[in-house]
Amino acid sequence: MLIGAGVPVYVAAEAIDMRKSIDGLATWVQNSLPVSPLSGSLFVFFNRGRDKVKLLWWDRHGFWLAYKRLERGRFRIPAAHQLTLTDLTLVLEGIDLGVARFKAVSVRRVA
Repeated sequence: MLIGAGVPVYVAAEAIDMRKSIDGLATWVQNSLPVSPLSGSLFVFFNRGRDKVKLLWWDRHGFWLAYKRLERGRFRIPAAHQLTLTDLTLVLEGIDLGVARFKAVSVRRVA
């Protein structure tokens, strides 16, 4: 995977114009967050309609930009502005973190 486990994930609190490119999104991060866009953190931006998302991150050599557009439905934007990579994966798969509950799974060893 291009993004390692444990990488901080920041979600923009406001809707972002999806016409922004890498430079526009990096400038937004620099002006709006206490984290540098070059920090290696992952930054997540949703549009007003919540059917589009952009992910921005730096990997030592340059920026990566990922874009996803839903054909139906909307992303459930989490209340927290900082997530784990696992939480982000769930959001991108359409899971509402506000109602999702994880249950402990017991594993039995069979001899």
